Amino acid sequence: MRWFVRHYRFRTVVVAAAMLAAMVTARPVPANLAGRIDDVTHTVHNLSITGPGPVTATSESRICVFCHTPHAAEKIPAAPLWNRKLSGATYVPYSSGSMKAVVGQPGGSSRLCLSCHDGTLALGTVHVLNTRENVTIGLTGTGTGGTMPTGAGAQTGYTRDLGTNLTNDHPISFTYDSALAAAGNDDELRNPALMSYIANQAPGVYPLVPLENNQVQCTTCHDPHLRDTDASKNIMFLRLHRFQQSAPLGGSFNPASDILCLACHKMGQAWAASAHATPAVADEIYTPAAAALRGFPAGTQVWQAACLNCHDPHTVQGARYLLRAGTNSTLTPKSGGTSALEQTCYQCHSADGGVLQGQGTAGFSVPDIKSAFALPRHMPITDAEQLAGREVDTITNADLIESPLSLGKGNLNNRHAECTDCHNPHRLIKNQLFNGTGATTSGTHAHTSSIQPSNIASGVLRGIWGVEPVYGSSTWGSLPSSYTVKRGDGGNGASTLVSNPYVTREYQVCLKCHSDYAYDTPPLLNASQGTTPSGTNDVTQYTNQAMEFQAPAADKGEGGGANHRSWHPVIGSTGRTIALRGASADDWLPPWNGNGGAYIGHETMYCSDCHGPSTADGTSTPASGTPWGPHGSVNDFILKGTWNSATGTGQQSGICFKCHSYNQYANPNNTNPLSSGFRGGSDANLHIYHARVIGRLMCTWCHTAVPHGWKNKALLVDISQEGASAPYTKGPYYLNAMLGGGGPVNWASSGNWNAGDCGGFFWMMRSCRNPPP
Repeated sequence: MRWFVRHYRFRTVVVAAAMLAAMVTARPVPANLAGRIDDVTHTVHNLSITGPGPVTATSESRICVFCHTPHAAEKIPAAPLWNRKLSGATYVPYSSGSMKAVVGQPGGSSRLCLSCHDGTLALGTVHVLNTRENVTIGLTGTGTGGTMPTGAGAQTGYTRDLGTNLTNDHPISFTYDSALAAAGNDDELRNPALMSYIANQAPGVYPLVPLENNQVQCTTCHDPHLRDTDASKNIMFLRLHRFQQSAPLGGSFNPASDILCLACHKMGQAWAASAHATPAVADEIYTPAAAALRGFPAGTQVWQAACLNCHDPHTVQGARYLLRAGTNSTLTPKSGGTSALEQTCYQCHSADGGVLQGQGTAGFSVPDIKSAFALPRHMPITDAEQLAGREVDTITNADLIESPLSLGKGNLNNRHAECTDCHNPHRLIKNQLFNGTGATTSGTHAHTSSIQPSNIASGVLRGIWGVEPVYGSSTWGSLPSSYTVKRGDGGNGASTLVSNPYVTREYQVCLKCHSDYAYDTPPLLNASQGTTPSGTNDVTQYTNQAMEFQAPAADKGEGGGANHRSWHPVIGSTGRTIALRGASADDWLPPWNGNGGAYIGHETMYCSDCHGPSTADGTSTPASGTPWGPHGSVNDFILKGTWNSATGTGQQSGICFKCHSYNQYANPNNTNPLSSGFRGGSDANLHIYHARVIGRLMCTWCHTAVPHGWKNKALLVDISQEGASAPYTKGPYYLNAMLGGGGPVNWASSGNWNAGDCGGFFWMMRSCRNPPP
């Protein structure tokens, strides 16, 4: 009988006769898992005096007695001759907005595991020993009161004292069936009815992923008797692979090569192609210290760790979504704290994470995002910076979609910024186009002088969700009539048409927060910490970019009459070609002037052409190793250059001159200017004419202070429309504005401007000789 108890598998059985039948034929081990053997003797579950782990008995030599007894077992339904009492604790179960399963108090074999792992009962306390009841076997290496030792700390996640708060542990004791797989409608879970390796365990039936009465329990993933013949693999009693063995293929689960998580979680082709799963991209190696802390074998690469890079099924207490290191704790390793999703990303995307070899050194391939969020102006990424003072995101499915209510609709206190608002870590790729057809390099833009610039979403935005505005009226100030949600992943080679159901444009990601899709009343500047102070450029509220960037077809080119709407070409091109403007291609910088200026008027641009980290003069491209995107900047409004009433002559670092040539628009020393759209009479470039005559030229004298889009042509102001006198400042659109100060602007066509068109000849001669500072 002792032989039986020691070698008996941890299975759910009903009667002893069934157990004996199961004993006769050992469970077959798949060839691809041949290294795994039934050998509890050489695992930490051997608590006897011969055990190899940190907890061992002072004198007891029997191995199985700590869990099993051949006689007088606890009367627990379907338990394997259990020799321990069950904890009477009440547990706090795991929950999340994206989980469709109903999770209550632990049951089944999970209760047996928790009789040790919840830390409430002494490990040496058994029901019966040598015919005596309620005996406590002497042990060394235990925690307080003889309980499970905490190791690195009870709340770190690097402990097997799980406690009674299971919110940071993978859910257990929930029904996993076809109905659950279909409930999410997001292709996240495999249908167990169609997976031959997922089934209820029974005598003679040994599925790779066993359920108990159609429920997931601890023993679905773990077998407490297993070890690997290669001790360096540290399999954590897992039935299947803890690490990815070869590049994921994204189709059916392959037990020979896939990480255990993929047996149930159907990540598919998108995950297989992602930057976090592809060996060619995710080839960074864990440092020895980081690998040792996580129990990873030495030399583990990011693609091999797969899900475990970001998730831990028993993670730090306080984290959500089972995110590794996902709290605001400042301890190392993190211990407790409140949820901070960004901290999971910062493990690798920082200079000081200390997780990957070479991290923080020049040329390291993983962008340092953490430093960008530490710049003076940045997205409010931390709890303290957000209005609610806590994380309020409510991810509901694998597309990471949130309700507009979670974004601020109806309650601006819900506005927030999280990494997963813009990025889907399960789908993003290291490619300049979301469909994998661009250059396989880091960076957001596919702009080169030989490629027509566009707003096509980049690989880092692949698979995230966004919105496309639907317009009714094209009248300036009219809000979109509705928004179409874009979600899903089109796959490699996917169509880039804006009509597709998935995100194909960068602006679709931006507009889900920066439009009335996410609010009723525009939020105030500086409502969140770290953002632009209220009153900057006389702006107190953010503007609706979906309204501003509208690109009505009737207003393209010189359409819409003498005066018409204008916009920077984000949602749609302007139609204002070089020929129509009467301008020179070199009024713009590369890549905008590429192909002899043939793209001008036909191209579109990214929001992140203007918003993002500061860049060198004369370019919108960040320095090597600097992340693209509007994470943070030293400039207000998270701009790549300065933008204020002084932007113009003498400020070559101004945001305008990342695309427009400073020499052709504001340099008073340019003695041979090229032709520009603002010309008339004998002067081919009236920008430079004004800069020479006045000695300086400021952009907002004539152009709107929020240059997304505007009610007048060429983004020109006309303060006579406000009945105002020059200089006129009224946020958000007027900042030291001069144009129209002497009377209504005469909206001349390009190349045909005269002095009197700007508000009167004599007013121009008098006032524009002495404009505001």
